[in-house]
Amino acid sequence: MANHPQPDFQRKRLIVAINPGSAAGGKKAVGPIVVQGLRDMGHDVTELQEKSYQDLLTKARAAIATEPDGFVVVGGDGMVNLGANMVAGTDVPLGIISAGTGNDTARSLNLPFDDTAASLAALGTALQHAPRVVDAAIMRFADPVTGEPTERWFACALSAGFDASVNERANRMKNPKGPSRYIIALVIELAKLKPYHYTLTLDGKATQVDANMVSIGNGVSLGGGMLITPDAKLDDGLLDVLVVRPLSRFNFLRIFPSVFKGTHVTRKEVTIERARTVRIEGEGVVITGDGESVGPAPVDVELVPGALRVLAPLP
Repeated sequence: MANHPQPDFQRKRLIVAINPGSAAGGKKAVGPIVVQGLRDMGHDVTELQEKSYQDLLTKARAAIATEPDGFVVVGGDGMVNLGANMVAGTDVPLGIISAGTGNDTARSLNLPFDDTAASLAALGTALQHAPRVVDAAIMRFADPVTGEPTERWFACALSAGFDASVNERANRMKNPKGPSRYIIALVIELAKLKPYHYTLTLDGKATQVDANMVSIGNGVSLGGGMLITPDAKLDDGLLDVLVVRPLSRFNFLRIFPSVFKGTHVTRKEVTIERARTVRIEGEGVVITGDGESVGPAPVDVELVPGALRVLAPLP
């Protein structure tokens, strides 16, 4: 039975985009539940559920052009990345129903995850208030297929090196479900652990560094709650750039549990600097943004303050 809106209820015109791969993850019902739930609240909802990611992109672009009151994504960080790329730089706010593996953007926004009812309730509340304004980062790189200059946004985190390799392996794995997938992918990739030689340019200042990994955090975590940049803020106008200098496999495994508490930053091998622009260069360095494959380095990253409106509570 539909709920009866309160007298001061603001009816919104919403687009809901559902991850085409959600059925494979056993979460096929989440999208329809969200659509019906928003309609029961009294909102005007258009559902986008396509067979392929490319078809969804095409439909989403057309839907955004109609200037809806909100663009809601149902899925994991990949769907949040799709949403960010649809609405960054526009006045259309992004809503998030987390139903993925990592859900790191939701974690950084203090949104519920792995709980459809709680996510739907939080979204319903947020729709009755002004959206939160946060930063987003734009990546500029050469398309790995065509070589053409390409731009893409990320909302939460960029990985470059070992962490990106773990992300890509986790994305290829079908089992297990949930964050444990990242742990298994990490253990497998650990056998190939090696330092990369990076050229890092932060706000125009270039340095050479050997490191196992470099991560850029706009949010606090990646990989399902690994607090790689625990003090990052989504609205401070800066990116947190994490560098992990070469570690043996044994020492890497020793400090790895501390990543989930954010205490790894006290290690002498770990440094974090803040910058508005970052360029990452390095032979063999792989890049991912919000867990989605970007391609090989180099990549230029620029933080754009206030680029993204999100349907989320204020910090």
